[in-house]
Amino acid sequence: MAENAHSTIRSPDPRGRWSELSQAERDAAYDNNAAVKNSAALIAERNEASSRLRGTLKSHLDLPYGERANNKIDLYPAARPDAPCLVFVHGGYWQRNSRELFAMLVEGVAAHGWSVAIPGYSLAPEVSLTDIVGEIPRALDWLAAQGASYGIAGPVVLSGWSAGAHLVAMALDHPRVHAGLSISGVYDLAPIRDTGLNNALKLTDQEVAALSPLRLPVTQKRLDIAYGSNELPALVNDSIDFHEKRAAAGAPGKLIAVEGADHFTILGALRRPDGILVDVARRLLD
Repeated sequence: MAENAHSTIRSPDPRGRWSELSQAERDAAYDNNAAVKNSAALIAERNEASSRLRGTLKSHLDLPYGERANNKIDLYPAARPDAPCLVFVHGGYWQRNSRELFAMLVEGVAAHGWSVAIPGYSLAPEVSLTDIVGEIPRALDWLAAQGASYGIAGPVVLSGWSAGAHLVAMALDHPRVHAGLSISGVYDLAPIRDTGLNNALKLTDQEVAALSPLRLPVTQKRLDIAYGSNELPALVNDSIDFHEKRAAAGAPGKLIAVEGADHFTILGALRRPDGILVDVARRLLD
């Protein structure tokens, strides 16, 4: 996979004629699984690797940070307590997946002496997106209070993929977070409400306004925004738009296009010790 941190080419966006689209076309605009023909195989490999690694890496697993069933966090401490820590928030359109399925990402930054923490969070429709957004800061509160007792006391880079990228943008202002890395995110929720994804989310007008990073004041903390050049146009253009909004407000952060990557293969750039997003994460501490 060729990787390039300089391309910012926009994709033709079906949302430009959103009112003319059928329900099927609107659903397709955000359907990453259908857009990537081998997505099932990529997901299966990811899950198998995570299952294998989660049982073999030095770790403290299933630690509760809140009262709900998914309010648990997995910690993978480095040898040094003061090492940087990547806190990774998983994706799944806020309604599927779990922290256990992303343990394969630990190897990337761990090869450079970092710790990793992977919090879980509640899923729709059991809870609202407002509830979900509120859980990530609580996980960070717990890490600030308890992390040192598990060997994690260094600076935190908050990263996330897909829905997790949105949750990173919403939690960037947390005092425990030094900087953020959002990967393949959705930053405007309004179109989501017109797709089948909303059957579980049931977004309200208030949530669209209050939980869309593109509709909120900019957090003046460094956030690098990454996307794959082969991703769906909605995600590509949301990433570019969010970076431009932040840049216009003087907020620090780079826009990274991972050339040739789709919504699933982009995780390889954070999974491999020599991946571009591992390098990006490390440079966030400069």
